[in-house]
This record gives sequence, structure tokens and C-alpha cells, in this order.
Amino acid sequence: MADKKQSGEAFSVIGTGTVITGNIKTDGMIRVDGKVVGNLVTLGDAAVGLTGIIEGSLDARNITVAGKVMGTITAMQKLVLESKSVLKGDLRTARLVVDEGAVFDGRSAMTTTVAVGVPRGQL
Repeated sequence: MADKKQSGEAFSVIGTGTVITGNIKTDGMIRVDGKVVGNLVTLGDAAVGLTGIIEGSLDARNITVAGKVMGTITAMQKLVLESKSVLKGDLRTARLVVDEGAVFDGRSAMTTTVAVGVPRGQL
């Protein structure tokens, strides 16, 4: 997920086989191994596991994607697209890592100042 877990930071998991329809907002770290149909916003770190699917936007401090995201990703610090990941949508981040084999279909914008959880303009 990220470099180090913050002391005392909440950690949520959406397990394999779980489907959540609606928006999710949290201050802590979150991992999605199931499916979220809606937007996910956290001030902490987020991970989309190999079986994870998000159909909506994903905003977080650091984001690691091994599964699928169909929507816009905004990572305040760092975004990692692992080798089996699929991103069909735009991305905004300060730092980007794309492993060989990752699929990305969209536009990208990289800047040193990316805000999480605020309305976005056009990329």
C-alpha cells in the first residue's frame, strides 16, 4: 500500500465477494478486494487488490491498484499500477509507477500539488 502505516490509523477492508453500491468516505486506510459501485474518498492510503473492482472515482493519499478501476483516480502523493491492473479513466498524481503489463486507457496529469476529496476540473 504505502511506505508505512500511520500509528493508530483506521484500516478498512472490503472483502472478496462483497459488493457495495454507494459512495464511501473514510479518514483511514482502505483495501478493496470486492466491488465498489460508487466513489471512494480517503485521506489515508488505498489499495485495490487483484480481485478488487471500483466503478467510480478513487481519491486517496497513496494508491496501489492490482485490480480494476473504471473511473478517475486522484492520488495526492503516489499512484502504483501493478502488472495486472486495469485503469479505464483519467488519473492525477504527483508520482506515477506503471508496471509492465498494466492497462491504462485515459488521460494523465502529474503535478506536485494534488488535492484529495475536492471537486476536479478538466485534466
